Amino acid sequence: VVEGRSLCVCISLAFSTIGLGTGVMYGFTSVAVGQPWDTVKTKMQAQKGFEDAGMLKTFAKTFREHGVTGLYRGALPPLFGSMLFRSVQFGAYEAAYTYLNNDLGRCVLPLTGGLQLRVIVGGLFAGIARATIETPLEYVKISRQLQRSWRLRDLYRGYSITCFRNVALLTTFFIMVDTGKRNAGALFSSPVLGPFVTGGFASTAAWLVIWPLELMKSQVQGHYGPEASILSRMRAVVVERGILGLYRGLAPGIIRSFIANGASMIVMHYAQRKVTEWGLRD
Repeated sequence: VVEGRSLCVCISLAFSTIGLGTGVMYGFTSVAVGQPWDTVKTKMQAQKGFEDAGMLKTFAKTFREHGVTGLYRGALPPLFGSMLFRSVQFGAYEAAYTYLNNDLGRCVLPLTGGLQLRVIVGGLFAGIARATIETPLEYVKISRQLQRSWRLRDLYRGYSITCFRNVALLTTFFIMVDTGKRNAGALFSSPVLGPFVTGGFASTAAWLVIWPLELMKSQVQGHYGPEASILSRMRAVVVERGILGLYRGLAPGIIRSFIANGASMIVMHYAQRKVTEWGLRD
């Protein structure tokens, strides 16, 4: 039994390492493709003077005043950080998913059409692992995007909301990807269209679920408005702008998410296929 358990741990670590490598590729592609839209989204959510500006007006104003470099302002932390935290998120998911390759982990949840428990647990671990690394990087990135100074002591500002957001985001994402693989295997087997569509739709659906949390994270890390609890901030937004106010910045966020994650999924799918061809992954 001990030898079997040790073998399971070794396999889990091996798959975790593979997840780290493919995550690096995913993270680099995501930032390179999606950073301009992320800048627009952040300005709409948390910068004074952009409260009533729409997506196109925010994009045009930023480009007019700062050029292309303005759209990529703050890209350096997520460029390197995204490769790190995305590799960790996929590594954590792969490790948990593989470690739970047993009767409990493979237990199919009722009324889910075949969803296994280990997908949920993998998303939970991935979200916590990503938040631990992402929080300081997001704080620096948002400060740069909003042209604010940042302080070392505030690096973990917004950790709780980031952790909660990531757990919900990644659990939804991995559920969508798993569902797509099980129910649209032919589409996913396509080397370009399949991963692009799956990654784009899965990430977009995940962001739609948690977008109010993304808005709150941007405001907390961007020092927008008076200090208050998350619920108080949400109530203030609803009172001022209605329920749709919680979805401010959604358009550029969805564009960024679909294009960046779709392109990144193509790269990651290619890497995973190569690793499988080399006999390192089933």
